[in-house]
Amino acid sequence: MEIYGAGGTQGPQPIYPRLAAFSVEAGHTVHSSAPRDHVEISPLGQMLDGIGQLPEIRHERVDEIRRQIAAGSYETPEKLELALDRLLDEFHGW
Repeated sequence: MEIYGAGGTQGPQPIYPRLAAFSVEAGHTVHSSAPRDHVEISPLGQMLDGIGQLPEIRHERVDEIRRQIAAGSYETPEKLELALDRLLDEFHGW
């Protein structure tokens, strides 16, 4: 007596048979009634993703600005005008 394994003489068979291949002609759309996966990202998750995409902190630049603020030379009328213009531009963009 010879034993050929669990698959018998035809070899192993899949539990679920393969679906027949099909093709779709160009310009046609295939609609499926099967439910699709849906993902919702919480506001906290969106915020954390945004934080992760921020550029690196330039510590040397931060230290330089802190020194200028302490010395009273950072805030000039030109810089304040520029900051106000940018803020107003941002509000108009909304």
